[in-house]
Amino acid sequence: MATPEFVLALREKIGTAPLPLVGVTAIVFKDEKLLLGRRADNGAWAPVSGIVDPGEEPADAAVRECAEEAGVVVKATRLALVQQVPRVTYANGDQVDYLDLVFRCDWVSGDPHPVDGELTEVGWYGLGELTDVAQETVRKIALAIAEDDPATFAGGR
Repeated sequence: MATPEFVLALREKIGTAPLPLVGVTAIVFKDEKLLLGRRADNGAWAPVSGIVDPGEEPADAAVRECAEEAGVVVKATRLALVQQVPRVTYANGDQVDYLDLVFRCDWVSGDPHPVDGELTEVGWYGLGELTDVAQETVRKIALAIAEDDPATFAGGR
């Protein structure tokens, strides 16, 4: 899904001025594999992410985004990180200040595939395969793993 309708409605009133939004990032695991997708907008490998709708619980937004973008059903198991992202300015001049809530999620069902056009590729990757991801993404993954039982990823650490 592209820009949510509520954001478009706000943009009609405030133009390109900075808009504070709550975003979610879903760090999804299936066994020892991680769900990653190639973003359509910039080509970067990244976890599923999106914007929380008005009145929506953030954990529910993470679950929803996984279904909408990657076609998988997940369960959000815990909050791994809350961070303010540096201001983003899009090509059209829109400015956004995202508060990003990163959730550790576990796969429930579904085979990952691009659903809504936000990802061009999506699949399961081992921790040792993470050579082409941003350092910030690596940090989010590490924090999502941090409180897991070390035996879970014994072969991946």
